[in-house]
Amino acid sequence: MKSNFFFFFVLAAFTSFAQQYKLADGFKISFTNADVSGTFDALTTPSLVFDETKLASSKLSFKIEVASINTGNGLQNKHARGEEWFNAEKYPYIEFTSSKIEKTSEGYKATGKLQMHGVTKEISIPFTFTKKGSKGTFNAKFSVDRSDYQVGKKNGGVAETIKITATIPVIKK
Repeated sequence: MKSNFFFFFVLAAFTSFAQQYKLADGFKISFTNADVSGTFDALTTPSLVFDETKLASSKLSFKIEVASINTGNGLQNKHARGEEWFNAEKYPYIEFTSSKIEKTSEGYKATGKLQMHGVTKEISIPFTFTKKGSKGTFNAKFSVDRSDYQVGKKNGGVAETIKITATIPVIKK
């Protein structure tokens, strides 16, 4: 009887964990609005635990290096990293950590804390996940209001709403 209980406990423990992934080559984080567009070229993923059948134990988190901003214009990049905008020296990362992941009619939704420029707000990021064998890709499209995070001056010549598109390829750990 004890051995059956132990076997059941071990089986339950192993099946309750979602799949762990690590970042693969080829990610792209792009941003755009009517006034400026570009990419962030440095991304780390402290935690990518995801399983479509075990959403309660899934967790996504990422860190974008602010200094990796690339608008295609060196002077504009320097300005964006400076104190008036992102202040990359004082706030080196844009970070997101999910607290809940849910299934939606279009895919999934990760709700969690987005921290940018020293301001933390709860947001929901809709995304899809495509899996092929041990590899997968997270795709997300969402918008943020830069003034909510005190990035740049309000009505400072750049539109407030920034559209974000992320393509994050992963591989099973």
